[in-house]
Amino acid sequence: MIDATTQINAVRRQLGTRALEAGEARVMTISQSYDAPLEDVWDACTNPERLPRWFAPVSGELRLHGRYQVEGNASGTVERCDPPKSFAATWEFGGEVSWIEVRLDPTDDGRTRFQLEHVAHVKEEFWLQYGPGAAGVGWDLAMLGLASYLAGGGDAPPEQNAAWMGSDAGREFATASSDRWYEASVAAGTSPDEARAAADRTTAFYTTPPGA
Repeated sequence: MIDATTQINAVRRQLGTRALEAGEARVMTISQSYDAPLEDVWDACTNPERLPRWFAPVSGELRLHGRYQVEGNASGTVERCDPPKSFAATWEFGGEVSWIEVRLDPTDDGRTRFQLEHVAHVKEEFWLQYGPGAAGVGWDLAMLGLASYLAGGGDAPPEQNAAWMGSDAGREFATASSDRWYEASVAAGTSPDEARAAADRTTAFYTTPPGA
């Protein structure tokens, strides 16, 4: 497992908004550069045999206009695909539809920059309660899984390892991630008090043992 502090610091997080036909949407962007060639990162993100090793099992047709299902999570339709640079898909979960786009870019030093953008209409009461960390901590865990996998460690993503998630290291990672999304929220214009309260609730959600 990659050092959690190193991983948290390697990721960039940004919040914004976008005007869509259905109204203004929230935009979450998370990115990291990996020490792996572009084609390898693309294959790790799109090969159903490799996805379970860092993200989750994904079934369906991973092709343009194909339907997919992330085990225990979202489903959707692949709307755009430009191998090995980008793909975009709907992200359908809990009766809501949002959109994700993954972009890969080679860097001058031979690494690959991975960027994920998640665009969603978020109910105001939910945003006020939990802020961006509600989804952001989950995406941070995915980035950790990909970093660990590309570095040659582990066969299962951390969010599927209940023992790790319940350990001091897992709780520390979730707390650090929630704090960074708090910082991104404040940078985007949220009042510090409002952002802090939402981040604290998100942290409690990810770190409180079931039944506690």
